[in-house]
Amino acid sequence: MTPTITASGALAHNLRDGDGDATTYDVTVIGAGVVGTAVARELARYRLRTALIDGSDDIGNGTSKANTAILHTGFDAVPGSLEARLVRDGQRRLAAYAVVTGIPVERVGALLVAWDEEQLAALPALAAKAERNDYHAARIIDADELRAREPHLGPGALGALEIPDESIICPWTTPLAYATQAVRAGVHLHLNCRVRQIDSGQDVHTLTTTRGPLRTRYLINVAGLYADELDRQLGHDAFTVIPRRGQLIVFDKLARDLVDHILLPVPTEAGKGVLVAPTVFGNVLLGPTAEELDDRTATGSSADGLALLREKGRRILPRLLDEEVTAVYAGLRAATGHEDYRIRAYPDQRYIVVGGIRSTGLTASMAIAAYVTELLAGTGLDLGTPAELPPLTMPQLGEAFPRPYLRAELIAADPAYGTLVCHCERVSAGEIRDALTSTIPARSKDALRRRTRAGGGRCQGFYCGAAVRALIEEAQV
Repeated sequence: MTPTITASGALAHNLRDGDGDATTYDVTVIGAGVVGTAVARELARYRLRTALIDGSDDIGNGTSKANTAILHTGFDAVPGSLEARLVRDGQRRLAAYAVVTGIPVERVGALLVAWDEEQLAALPALAAKAERNDYHAARIIDADELRAREPHLGPGALGALEIPDESIICPWTTPLAYATQAVRAGVHLHLNCRVRQIDSGQDVHTLTTTRGPLRTRYLINVAGLYADELDRQLGHDAFTVIPRRGQLIVFDKLARDLVDHILLPVPTEAGKGVLVAPTVFGNVLLGPTAEELDDRTATGSSADGLALLREKGRRILPRLLDEEVTAVYAGLRAATGHEDYRIRAYPDQRYIVVGGIRSTGLTASMAIAAYVTELLAGTGLDLGTPAELPPLTMPQLGEAFPRPYLRAELIAADPAYGTLVCHCERVSAGEIRDALTSTIPARSKDALRRRTRAGGGRCQGFYCGAAVRALIEEAQV
């Protein structure tokens, strides 16, 4: 099958076959976030006519682009829940996948820090919970060991629960890798394609989209913040998405030496709280907030939210507040009021909904995809025999790994990799060229930043912005 991506252009050519009729797919996945792209990648292993559609102009452009970028062990999930099982399985799958594809991952470990006697007394129960979740490496450390491990912690920490296998990961390269493999294997990617209406007949769902009609035999709803709205169009009322905004502050790379682990709070009934974590890009994150909103587009930051983060951060890591801020951002999680994922198949409708995928969705993505594929087979679709996907190597964005500008052999073969365009993040002209001409090309500055880090550094594109914009415009001519 010929790889197809349709991000713009004439609809009649993109969603219709050669006779002018609407293309009928075997399966259509709505939502190209990290879970939707993982599902599309898994389906690409089968001889199916599959479509992946999204209302945005890029993959991973919703919840998936704005999170804490942690590869979880699942130690604190609700034991026995679907989420616990899929996070545990997903962590193993994604860790292995990252190695072979070049997705940057760093196993830095996590420390749940107890700041008072009540929190300290809660640590044994959290360790026991980890055991019930089949995670056996957790251990309680005292104040002296904690201070030795994290000397810049604020005063008053009494001990911690160590989770040595918690890791940090690139949240942008992951869905891009999934989608790239899917498209190369024949999945049709339709961007700028928001679903307005779903009409279900006896054999076919007809989707009215902003780019015209799309017909599909089977439908998988992975629409994130809008999954409940589409679910109701199919006649169901199993959950309601309550957007939960998480604001975060990104500190400059000079702050990286202040912290060696992911510093987690002891969770309460109100949530998991504010953390401090290094990133694979060399920065330090502080956040997130947890604000339940009515607006599913409210991704702006607020003065109150940032003030709250600074207050929390001052106790956790006082010196962090003296460092320069590189950026602030906010993401919306698809909370539902339920403690578990809302994944369900409706065989009589040839329909599967994947809802309530919260912050653990990145970790669980590959396991969710495998689970959804099993459900799809149970709805009556003959999947056939799966095939291995061709290998893939993604551009290296991790600060702890060899970047192109440091690779003499790469520069010798192509000097463009030695010509820096973004000096803050040390992004070369060769990397930008590759991103603009890749299987799923960057079509905006934000999309290019997620693929290369260009414009994401200390000056936020002030120095390189004009050059980056010119390269984008040149590629689109």
